[in-house]
Amino acid sequence: MTPPPQRHYPPTSTRSSSVADILERVLDKGIVITGDIKINLTNVELLTIQIRLIICSVERAQEMGLDWWTTNPNFSSRARQQLSAAQAPVAAPARGASAEPAAPAPRAAPKPRRAPKAKKV
Repeated sequence: MTPPPQRHYPPTSTRSSSVADILERVLDKGIVITGDIKINLTNVELLTIQIRLIICSVERAQEMGLDWWTTNPNFSSRARQQLSAAQAPVAAPARGASAEPAAPAPRAAPKPRRAPKAKKV
């Protein structure tokens, strides 16, 4: 019996990229996707939508100066604590000080109005 003939296939890539490899590269380098959508009716712009999407790792975003989540109380417990401390009621006034706020400064008297000029007949 003779062995079956060997088939020669075209060379394939030596390294196949998995989804995890691609995702790691995208998060490491970052990717920016931009787009504009404009709706016009007879040369009158009715609506414009500008889309800017950045996909990257947190570290990469911080390198680029994007760190809005550190000051947003919905995403950061530290920002939430700072917000609640800023909104806390003010401590009681010192002894001998008035508990009531200072009176507003008096308003300047309104300027007198001029009488309308009489029309000549």
